[in-house]
Amino acid sequence: MTRWIKAADLGEIPARGKKILEIDGTEIVVFNIDDEQYYAVEDICSHDGGPLAEGELVATYEIACPRHGATFDMRTGKPLTMPAIEPIEAFPVVARDGALWLEVDW
Repeated sequence: MTRWIKAADLGEIPARGKKILEIDGTEIVVFNIDDEQYYAVEDICSHDGGPLAEGELVATYEIACPRHGATFDMRTGKPLTMPAIEPIEAFPVVARDGALWLEVDW
């Protein structure tokens, strides 16, 4: 079932900031890249289960796991560097009606 979940009010997440949510037992981190680009991914490294929200943004769309340095594309969830080889879930984000909304399909 596809549904839209309110993640935050516009302006709530500062530029280059993030917010962690829990939706149906899954932790999701929403990143504000530059006040116009928002991305949301599952907050877990597919390599060892580390929290990606504790990692660094290493490029415009890349988050690095703080444990072993694996990087992921926040737009797709695709792993970009070892040791991760499995993707993580990425969630579409839209800004509408003064808020950020995530599309989840559970």
